Amino acid sequence: MSAPTSHGHPDAPELGPPETVEVGDGLFAYVQPDGSWWINNTGFLVDEDRVVAIDTCATERRTRGFLDAIATVTPKPVRTLINTHHHGDHTNGNSLVAEGSTIIGHHHCRQEIVGSRIGGLDAIFGRVDWGELTPTPPTVTFSERLDVHVAGRRVELIHFPTAAHTRSDVIAWLEDEKLLYAGDLVFNGGTPFVVMGSVAGSLAAIQELRALAPATIVPGHGGVCGIEALDRVEAYLRFVTDLAASAKTAGETPLDAARSVDLGEFAELLDDERIVGNLHRAYAELDGVAPGAPIDYLAAFGDMLTYNGGHPLRCLA
Repeated sequence: MSAPTSHGHPDAPELGPPETVEVGDGLFAYVQPDGSWWINNTGFLVDEDRVVAIDTCATERRTRGFLDAIATVTPKPVRTLINTHHHGDHTNGNSLVAEGSTIIGHHHCRQEIVGSRIGGLDAIFGRVDWGELTPTPPTVTFSERLDVHVAGRRVELIHFPTAAHTRSDVIAWLEDEKLLYAGDLVFNGGTPFVVMGSVAGSLAAIQELRALAPATIVPGHGGVCGIEALDRVEAYLRFVTDLAASAKTAGETPLDAARSVDLGEFAELLDDERIVGNLHRAYAELDGVAPGAPIDYLAAFGDMLTYNGGHPLRCLA
């Protein structure tokens, strides 16, 4: 089943409405076009007496749209929520489903959300109507693996040992269905973004995902896809790795390198300014900074804005 809903961005009708896509019996992806900044995918699994949701959305409006989409499939309440990582496009809406529900995530996910705030990013993304939301961290955390059982199925929550997109990445893997909810380890049609994680760690994570041999992948952004989407992500990350090595040796800054390079086949990906942030992380790794360790994020985003002509990054959340 693929059912559109009516919660597209009111100022960008060309994006089209989100779709609820049935990716297995009682298993769903909620796909929000176009998958660029702050426009993520979520998912949900229907059990006998409850719904297990995977992630929420960036704004109150979009999260309520997700909850409305669940209600068109089942009247059962969301009692369990899994966060694939801590970024606000996947967790800002947690407070809307928190009452009476259990929120599960990696322990780094909880650490990052505790004490955080929602919004305050106008200088980077322009004005966004975040709505009435409160940062709400996971209440159950784990380090490596945790199984959640839904309608007789085992959902394996797996955290890989090296930071990739972030330090808090978690996938939800249903082995019998060969179904993978990948979070932001996979972007389909968008530029991968690893400034808070690791280029090398992301490449290692792609190999771990490939070894699972998923038949269906629900990426963090972009349409539902197959294992072939991993090839594009890997190719881009290797492009960044090679560019960083050559440009740093030549004495170029990340911004200089990004401005001078031909993105080639990757120019068509959404949010191409992420090349600058990714190079900041790649340069740090070449300097020996550990995967996921803090770097100068203000400098990275400042250079991304400069690359973008000094304008706020495109955001239609």
